[in-house]
Amino acid sequence: MSRLKLEHLRTFLTVARLKSVSRAAEALHLTQPAVTTRIKALEDSLGTALFDRSATGMRLTKRGDMLLQYAEQFQHLSELVEEHVVDPSGVDRLMRLGVSETIAQSWLPDFVGALHKKYPQLKIEISVDISINLREQLLGREIDLAILLGPISDYTIDNVILPDVALGWFRAPGGAPDDPIDLSRIPIATYARNTRPYRELRAALFERFGPDVSMFPSSSLSSCFRMVEAGLGVGALPISLGLPLEREGKLVRFDPGWTPKPLSFSASYLGEPRNHLVETAAKMADQIARQEV
Repeated sequence: MSRLKLEHLRTFLTVARLKSVSRAAEALHLTQPAVTTRIKALEDSLGTALFDRSATGMRLTKRGDMLLQYAEQFQHLSELVEEHVVDPSGVDRLMRLGVSETIAQSWLPDFVGALHKKYPQLKIEISVDISINLREQLLGREIDLAILLGPISDYTIDNVILPDVALGWFRAPGGAPDDPIDLSRIPIATYARNTRPYRELRAALFERFGPDVSMFPSSSLSSCFRMVEAGLGVGALPISLGLPLEREGKLVRFDPGWTPKPLSFSASYLGEPRNHLVETAAKMADQIARQEV
């Protein structure tokens, strides 16, 4: 028997868990022929078939099931070595990061800076999108870590719950501070139409004022704040993003007697195959977010 290769065991473990060569190829960022070649090489090395192949997928043979237990032990040992022995400064990898705009506008630079400090050679690709798209990208294995309105309820996903982001009401300065603002008669700038904050705010406004409320949804929070600053409407927007403008006297916060629900975010990633780097990054995101609260 030739010497076993760790990458062959990792490939075997991924195929066994996902029960598909194509899904394993996506998870490992390999081509399907490369995955098939690794499995065949492992089977040749052991002198036995590890999978029963059928139109419905890959099913472990009896010896494949025996190997699965050892492969999981190998993976656990590999994770311990990566966590406790490997020097973070030597990690040379790519992390595909997807974030919602609320995070991109607030603590994303601090988070990326912390990642680069811990992993100087880490390459990071960043995409900013609405949460529903980030969820699909993560499930489709197009990104490695999603920081989005969550958590994601899917058995394949692990979630690190981040601190809530409070929403508040903002208007342009001017007029008497105690002048009441009739939300049924003034445009309201807020999140994009196909987002959870928009749906929840629309439902709350409908309940209080009926269907004629004027809402100006936008995928750009910066545009929302500029619209409010220009006096074109009021905004139901993140307090953390509005505070700097409030301190500069460009915006004023007001209380119409109720506030929208806070936004719940999570740092979400695929649980299999386990990736210590992504898991560590998710925990770092939580630490950075809590410093911003």
